[in-house]
Amino acid sequence: MKNIIITGAGTGMGLSMTKKFLANDWHVIMGVHNLDKAKGVYQELVQKYSPEKVTLKQVNVGDSKSVAEFSKEVNTENSHIDAIINNAGIFTGGQLQDLTEEEWDRTMAVDVKSIYLMTKAFVPGMIQRRAGSIINIASVAGLLGDYSMPAYNAAKGAVVNLVRSMALDYGPYGIRVNNINPGATNTPMFKENPETVKQSYRDASPLKKIAEPEEIANVAYFLVSDQATAITGQNIGASMGYGIWSGQPKQ
Repeated sequence: MKNIIITGAGTGMGLSMTKKFLANDWHVIMGVHNLDKAKGVYQELVQKYSPEKVTLKQVNVGDSKSVAEFSKEVNTENSHIDAIINNAGIFTGGQLQDLTEEEWDRTMAVDVKSIYLMTKAFVPGMIQRRAGSIINIASVAGLLGDYSMPAYNAAKGAVVNLVRSMALDYGPYGIRVNNINPGATNTPMFKENPETVKQSYRDASPLKKIAEPEEIANVAYFLVSDQATAITGQNIGASMGYGIWSGQPKQ
């Protein structure tokens, strides 16, 4: 059985990815920040897929000690890791002068440092086996600028370029590294927005719709699968078309 680690797996895109891989007979190691909140979902998955196919573990992906403890347990319990999806992330809004240093540092830790920590913990095993796939969840906000999102833009922009370096370094070992760049997606957090806000995002999309978490999960599964063996170092857009407009007026 193939083993995959998915962080931020208890809700939203991470949960959809978990379900997608479980449905295709993978063993999923769910990394979550809040164990109590994820226990209900975990029990539902265990009942549907069996305890052997899904494992729930707590990890603070931006903290080195937490990731070290997590990786020690995972590597002890599993003979190998085939894939990692660095999905856990946070959004921080506000102009630079209004952000606290703590907000800035936490955004960088969860959205960028986490990839460094998770890779450092698990890529040695992939190098030894000369096989593996790593996916980072970046964002269309890492490709372009947004109003009042400097911390988020900076963090996701770092991830957008990091994937290229990782792909160059690990390619010789048979390890592929890719990003998925979603736009607005119908996660529980996004659904909390007023309807006027949600409609404005639909209007901004050429497809006039918001992505569903399941659609992002489909992209993730494809990129990990043997159908994508020629793809590495790429930023794959899954944003319903955000970012394709030059900004020039319609003629």
